[in-house]
Parts: sequence; C-alpha cells; structure tokens
Amino acid sequence: MTTEQLLLSIDPLDLKFTLELNKSISTSFQLINRTDNHVAFKVKTTNPRKYTVRPNSGIVLPRSRSNVTVTMQPQMELPPDMQCKDKFLVQSVIVDPGSTSKDINPDMFNKPGGNDVEECKLKVIYVSPPRKPSPVPEDSEEGTSPTASDTDLQEHSEPQDNSVKARDLILRLMEERDSILQQNAKLNRDLELLRHGRHERRTGVRLLYILLVGLAGILLGFIVRN
Repeated sequence: MTTEQLLLSIDPLDLKFTLELNKSISTSFQLINRTDNHVAFKVKTTNPRKYTVRPNSGIVLPRSRSNVTVTMQPQMELPPDMQCKDKFLVQSVIVDPGSTSKDINPDMFNKPGGNDVEECKLKVIYVSPPRKPSPVPEDSEEGTSPTASDTDLQEHSEPQDNSVKARDLILRLMEERDSILQQNAKLNRDLELLRHGRHERRTGVRLLYILLVGLAGILLGFIVRN
C-alpha cells in the first residue's frame, strides 16, 4: 500500500531512549488515523520482558489520534556499542463502527485468517546520557592554570581599582571644597574691613565739617561784638 492508503500513520518511526543506569526510561509515539474508519491496533515487541507498552492495543477513531507510551525497564549497564536490536511492530486493521477495546481479539490481526492487516516496524535507538562535568584535579592549586579563587581575584580586581580611584577623587574634591570655603571666608573678612574703613573716613569728614562750622560761628560772633 502507498503512504496515502495507510490506516495509521506513526510518528515517530524511531523510538529513542536516553540511557541512564538503574532508571526506567519512557518514550512515546502517536498513531494517527486520517481515514473515516474505526481502526484497531496492537503493539508487539521482540523483547517483551524489557519493555512495557501502554496501551498495547486499542481503537483509533476516524480522523483522530492515539498516544502510546513505551517504558524500558532499568538497565544495570550500558551496551558497549550503544546499539540495540530490539524491534517493535504495530499492526492495524479496520473494525466495525462502535467497536471498543473490549472487542479486540488476537484473531483480528491474523493474516492467514484472511484479515487485511497493515504492519509497521519501529526501531529502537539508544542515546548516550549527557556527560557530567569532569571533577577538578586535586593538584590544580599547584598547577599553572588559575584556580577558582584566582579567577575571582582577576574578575574583581578591576572593580577594586575603580573603588580606590573613586575614593581618591572624593578626597581631592573635599580638599578643594575646603580650600574654596577658606578663600571665601577670607574675602568676606576683607570686604567687611573695607566697608568699616569707609565708614570711619566718612565719620571723620563729618566731624571736621562740624568743627569748621562751629569755628566759623565763633569768629563771626566775635566780629559782630567788636
């Protein structure tokens, strides 16, 4: 049959498992029914003790899809070549409308019995686990490569230099401010003295004027009397 005539499309066709020791690992695939028929399916594997399939059979309604989860039992060791020969087989067949999972029986998928059964094989692919970061050698402190503390010092050296420069600048500005304040105070004192000197000169002129006027009056009175 061509791709357009398939009862169920399967996505993906490869079952990828990221291996981790002593841990159950799950992956999934979808069964997609693009027809107007009710389609029954059954999932088989060459290594049933190693895998659990949920659900391993069921009905996919017209124009719908069903999700199947495959769980691999915990493994005690990794395969040396990371290759897997396990296979999965998905069988599908058209059933009567209204059929449910309870109506599925092994005879439905029996080709010799005359049933039109479609089959699709799935491969198992092992994926290497993510690498853990290598531990730091114990003698790294004595080596030429910088340690974590050296790196911290290098990274923080520039901010420390900036802090010292900022402190020196602040001190210099404070000294200039004090100098300006002192000069301003001196200018205020000189101005006050200048104002005071002008006041004394004005007062002396006024006294001299009064004395001259008084003396003139005395002389005038003396002349009149004589």
